[in-house]
Amino acid sequence: MAGAILGPVVPRIQRELGVSGLRAGLIVTTHGGVIVLASPLVGSLVDRIGARRPFVGGLVVYGLGGGVGLVVDSFYPLLASRVVLGLGTAAVYTSVTVLIYDLYEGQAMERALGYRSSANSAGAAVWPLIGGAAGAIAWNLPFGIYLVAVPLGVVAALTVPETDPADDTGGAAADGSRNEDGNGDVAAVLSVFRDRPALPLVYLLYFGANALLYVIVVFYPQFLAGIDVTDSLQISLYLAANGAAGGVSAIAYDRLLRYVDRSTLVLAALVLWTVGFGIATAVGTAVGAAIPVVLFGLGIGLVFPSTFAWVEAFAPPARQGQFSSYVASFGYTGQFLSPVLFGALVPLAGIRGVFVAATAVAGLAAIGLGTSQLRRGTI
Repeated sequence: MAGAILGPVVPRIQRELGVSGLRAGLIVTTHGGVIVLASPLVGSLVDRIGARRPFVGGLVVYGLGGGVGLVVDSFYPLLASRVVLGLGTAAVYTSVTVLIYDLYEGQAMERALGYRSSANSAGAAVWPLIGGAAGAIAWNLPFGIYLVAVPLGVVAALTVPETDPADDTGGAAADGSRNEDGNGDVAAVLSVFRDRPALPLVYLLYFGANALLYVIVVFYPQFLAGIDVTDSLQISLYLAANGAAGGVSAIAYDRLLRYVDRSTLVLAALVLWTVGFGIATAVGTAVGAAIPVVLFGLGIGLVFPSTFAWVEAFAPPARQGQFSSYVASFGYTGQFLSPVLFGALVPLAGIRGVFVAATAVAGLAAIGLGTSQLRRGTI
């Protein structure tokens, strides 16, 4: 919901507030910058007190921060409300991850991670439709939908079980246990990265996946306008197709793991993205424009649960909150920077130039991972 619900109304936000396309895009993505800064703090809190209370509190803050946009009609106050939304999102995002780690294990955890990503994708399918329909009534009406998180916080308080925080014995050991000294804590994190060199690559993967996801969220409505698809509800159908496709592949995620490993699933996703963005560089019809978003969504449904499962496997047990928080930080850094990095290409190469660049990024990643797989003899 955080960004997807506003995707269909980005052009209308731009018109109503009288701001540039870049500023309108920041309304969708600014909460991501806050998450980058707040998530490590939330992760440390989760390691100390458990995940339930930050999860419940985060839902309430999320709902109130997002809902304020319903009554704000100028750029900077609206941007400030997105900061509050970001604080709530940081708490929810990391806490729900650790709750899954704590409540499930083995194949059940893989299935739960797949369901989590499928639920996320289902939201990406439903919320743009609702946001587009609400935006057709009034440009700021979609912000009111964030308020649904407040009663969800009440439900969570009544139903989500308490879990014990991981045992934290102190010290700056290489296994990632906590040190009271800040420099020692950083050294312990770097030691974990040295001992588990695949872990930084997992974060890089999540960064790239989210940056490419927001190429769809921010720039696809502008691309659709170029082929005469301008109605908010129509735009929401394309974003919904992206989410629905991700939901399908995420549901199948744990079943696919019975036949191939996570690296192969991620490689398949990168190939799907390369093909999808490549099609977007050339397609010129409303029907054909649905293909790229479907292919990208299928890939997202494989990459997201793989990322969380890898972090659970690599992170020290006593610091899963902290290392899970880095997933959110890297992911939302990708979302936040996406309109800036890819948007810089628009004046030079137009909207389609954005998709040429996205094709190159996904293609190079696929080549790199595929080469690594061949060297290890896993494909």
